[in-house]
Amino acid sequence: MAAKLVVAALIVRGDEILICRRSADGPMPLKWEFPGGKVEPNESPAAALARELQEELAIGAEVGEQVARVLYEYKDGFYVELLFFRVDRYEGELRNLVFADVRWERLENLGGYDFLEADLELIRDLAVGKVL
Repeated sequence: MAAKLVVAALIVRGDEILICRRSADGPMPLKWEFPGGKVEPNESPAAALARELQEELAIGAEVGEQVARVLYEYKDGFYVELLFFRVDRYEGELRNLVFADVRWERLENLGGYDFLEADLELIRDLAVGKVL
């Protein structure tokens, strides 16, 4: 089975990072994640991320370098390939358009949130300063 290609943004503000909580009525409800989404056919990962950030947070993001890649298989056999990009700058006022919650959190506190399973290795790396 081919992996679903997904992009996510690590939006940094000083020593904090933006995290988002999925809605209660969608897949993997109320889990925390980083904003982003699926890459559409004929779309580059950076363009997909810019589009997703506009749709989810109403911002025009300057997508930076890719800082991590995770290939993860969920228990039901679903594979996801996650590409994480750093975003240091964006235009517009952050607005929550789709999530149950959006908040800025310190890197060392990320372990206290119930993140998607595919994000957990990255969460550990972020908390100890291995990424970013």
